[in-house]
Amino acid sequence: MKKRIIQINEISIAVVNSEQVIIKDSQSALDFMSTISYYDKCDRIVINKQAITEEFFKLSTGIAGEILQKFINYSKKIAIAGDFSVYPSKPLKDFIYECNRGNDIFFVADEQTAINKLANAL
Repeated sequence: MKKRIIQINEISIAVVNSEQVIIKDSQSALDFMSTISYYDKCDRIVINKQAITEEFFKLSTGIAGEILQKFINYSKKIAIAGDFSVYPSKPLKDFIYECNRGNDIFFVADEQTAINKLANAL
């Protein structure tokens, strides 16, 4: 796992890249979020899609809802960067669309877009 902290307008954003799955379920998401928050003092996190279990992207498993609810409950913002066009699921596309309309959870194509979204989120 590679991690770096970016400062934009007094906002700290943790940018995490991992080829291995870091977030497998709601408990691992909570552990990850807590670690970033405590050690790096960041409430905004960019993470690459590969660091999240594939089960997350199957909405019928309920894992996405459980994980993202943890971020909302603890007032953390997250942007997931990657290619989501590989998933043909209409419910997933609708879910991504609705998340991107808000200010807490973003699904974007690349890391720079993720950073920009988090830096400008209310």
